[in-house]
Amino acid sequence: IYSYSTIAWAASMSKGVREDVEYGYKEKSTVGMVFNFFSGLGDKPSKGPMWKGVIVAYIIVALSWLIATANIFVVIHVIGSYQIYAMPVFEMMETLLVKKLNFRPTTILRFCVRSFYVAATMFLGMTFPIFGGLLAFFGGFAFAPTTYFIRLKYGLSWWANWVCIAFGIFLMVLSPIGELRTIVIQAKEYQFYS
Repeated sequence: IYSYSTIAWAASMSKGVREDVEYGYKEKSTVGMVFNFFSGLGDKPSKGPMWKGVIVAYIIVALSWLIATANIFVVIHVIGSYQIYAMPVFEMMETLLVKKLNFRPTTILRFCVRSFYVAATMFLGMTFPIFGGLLAFFGGFAFAPTTYFIRLKYGLSWWANWVCIAFGIFLMVLSPIGELRTIVIQAKEYQFYS
């Protein structure tokens, strides 16, 4: 296991010892070394500037963790979505191969079909840089009709639900329009595998 500090000592080792640098103590006398030792002990650290620096550093670290956590949640969400949407496709492809083309339903067939599907979607995603935009474009159309179901009648909850539905439909209309604009702008600079 390598730590982050490995970068420092590995880089130092690769450069080697420089001849024009002296690594010994600056002071040559015993008295000078003793005084340098005592001056290195010093007083208590100043709380004001150090504390401000620590707070700023931890805010930056917290923001980094926030971004990393958001990315982890995106990965978890995509894995779940992939399972929901890909499993029926796997089943359909395997059924077609077994019933129509007389393949035997083996583990090797499942492995090959699923690997082909993953490779094909990866190829499409790499080939078309607007692939993510197309997903957002079509996702905007499917968002509102598949999300809402209201059972309550005329209350605060009922009105709050209708406000949320109206806002969702507003987003459903604007999302494909905005994504279509983004696709058109990106298509002007589109190059395969660049």
